[in-house]
Amino acid sequence: MALQSARALKKPLRLDDEVRFLRSWIEKPLHMGAVMPSGKILARTIAQYVDLESQGPVVELGPGTGAITDALIAHGVDQARLVLVEYDPGFCALLRERYPQASVIQGDAYHLDTTLAALKDSVAAVVSGLPLVTKPMLTRLKLLRDSFGRLTPGAPFIQFTYSVAPPIPKSLPGVKTQASERIWMNLPPARVWVYRKG
Repeated sequence: MALQSARALKKPLRLDDEVRFLRSWIEKPLHMGAVMPSGKILARTIAQYVDLESQGPVVELGPGTGAITDALIAHGVDQARLVLVEYDPGFCALLRERYPQASVIQGDAYHLDTTLAALKDSVAAVVSGLPLVTKPMLTRLKLLRDSFGRLTPGAPFIQFTYSVAPPIPKSLPGVKTQASERIWMNLPPARVWVYRKG
């Protein structure tokens, strides 16, 4: 009986998240990485690339309603280590309510030096849900460079994409790249790309 009540509570919440996402996508399509929140399999795949033995904060760029945030916490990342960078003020309010121990920063992820100015610690991972493929290549490369400037040496910059091509070229000098299998169970199908300064 308690299990049925928990399920009944979860379903409307998920539907509500999808409505929020869709509304934001209609209002600002180029600011949103997707029409719907990331699926659970995709979110779990992203989270598995975060090393739980690592030290320091885990920065999530563009968390939206928290689908990937949930997966990071389920993977074992302490909520207090999370730094959630979100542009949309409505999503920021929602994230502060859902993840009271996390640091939620309303700001532009494409200007990390300004947005993360108060963050002094080296970062254990950057997890990005940003719609990189909608941005010019120089903007994507700047985001990667700025992220590497904050990451502990060898720590991952994790990005998912629905595109068949990688969001950032996989043959950059001094960068090690790996990719997940295509996740066909996600709608639309997606792949996770991981970049490390090598």
